[in-house]
Amino acid sequence: MDNQLHKQRLDTFLVTTIILIIGISVFTLYTLGEAYPSYAGFYKRQIIWFIVSCVGVAAIMVIDFDRYRKFAWPLYILGIFMLAGLHFLPWAWENNGALRWYKFGTITLQPSEFVKVFLVVALAHVITRHNEKWTIKDLKYDLYLLGKILALTIPVFLLIAIQPDIGSSLVILSIAAFLIVISGIRWRTIITLFGTAFVIIASLFLLYFSDPDAFISFIEDETSFDHVADRIKAWDNPHLYTDGSAMQAIKSMLAIGSGQLSGKGTMGYQVWIPERHTDMIFTAVAEQFGFIGSSVIIILYFLMIYRIVQIALETKDPFGSYLSIGIVGMFTYQIFQNIGMSIQLLPLTGLPLPFLSYGGTSLLVYMAAIGLVLNIRSRQRSFMFESEN
Repeated sequence: MDNQLHKQRLDTFLVTTIILIIGISVFTLYTLGEAYPSYAGFYKRQIIWFIVSCVGVAAIMVIDFDRYRKFAWPLYILGIFMLAGLHFLPWAWENNGALRWYKFGTITLQPSEFVKVFLVVALAHVITRHNEKWTIKDLKYDLYLLGKILALTIPVFLLIAIQPDIGSSLVILSIAAFLIVISGIRWRTIITLFGTAFVIIASLFLLYFSDPDAFISFIEDETSFDHVADRIKAWDNPHLYTDGSAMQAIKSMLAIGSGQLSGKGTMGYQVWIPERHTDMIFTAVAEQFGFIGSSVIIILYFLMIYRIVQIALETKDPFGSYLSIGIVGMFTYQIFQNIGMSIQLLPLTGLPLPFLSYGGTSLLVYMAAIGLVLNIRSRQRSFMFESEN
């Protein structure tokens, strides 16, 4: 008798969580459209993109997730080409000083969103293959594996950073960081690496707070990241400025604070915030439904992340585990950054809130990531008489 029971299983818990978040997104976009004519119709487009994404998820689940290892390098090379192509392909489209999109008629695509998932697949494959070949974990093992991870991550990070898109480039670092932690690299090496990163970041904070004007002047005069300087100033003391990121930060806090415990009710908008259907959609939920509504959103995200981590721990295929944790790294940073900037805990960035913010490309990519996780879960093997130890 075959000692393996292999049957398809759809993770209803994860699917339900995603549907609830999407439902809140559609409802919030509908209320924004009713309150502000400029947002009219976005909820219908979000529904269409969700349906298209569901078809994509079904297609992803047809192929066993382990077979995606064969596409790891082609996907990574395609991702690098898509990012580099922004500088020479005729479809590249620059908006507000940022070169981040391809435009085909009325449709825009942001390659950095696709590259996030491509990088997860490539890193998961490289880590799995490294661990298949190396049996002894020593300093050489650590350095070789760390070198491979950084060699894949740094080119993607730099190509996104120069668009400029600091927010998405930090998502790339988050993906790499999460995978480094579980890759098998010994803890002494990981602590050294992250300790060094912490010292560098802490030094930058000390330099800024010791002489903010000099630090900002250096960024504006010596680098091409003027927008970063503006957002740092807006984050540190938004009331000293009256436009741009500072005004958006102030209005974001006003909207969230005015929602208080239970909010102003459906379509109870009184604060106008630019880009409220995308990057600032959390403020729309908070203003309408207050602390309670905001907490529901955060709980749903926590449940989503928790379930993906569970799937990573339960699967017996290392490649599946690395895929899941890489996706956790992608989602976790974006959720933390978006909500953090909305409450002025962090500087403003252009990162959408996964599944909640309006956006065709982003929703398609996030659903594809969930499709991979569902694929992993659906193909978990159960072994008869298996020990739980």
